[in-house]
Amino acid sequence: MRITCPYCGERDVREFSYLGGEPGARPDGMAADAHAMFEHVYQRPNPAGPIREFWYHTAGCHSWLIVERDTRTHAIAAVIAAANREVQS
Repeated sequence: MRITCPYCGERDVREFSYLGGEPGARPDGMAADAHAMFEHVYQRPNPAGPIREFWYHTAGCHSWLIVERDTRTHAIAAVIAAANREVQS
């Protein structure tokens, strides 16, 4: 798989570290019960299809990226700098 970094261009996936999918809205830590916090931290979805994920360009520009890819085919639809992302809830 190859990821096109917005700063460095197309690179092999081995130059990147995978963090995971974008987290959903975080429960209010002071008002949320233990079950809600457990669900948020440990019970992540594993969808088959399009997903937005965090990747870190470890062997390049050291930027955090958002990669939109299809988990069934690994086809990458878009890559943007995480600093420029729009928060999705």
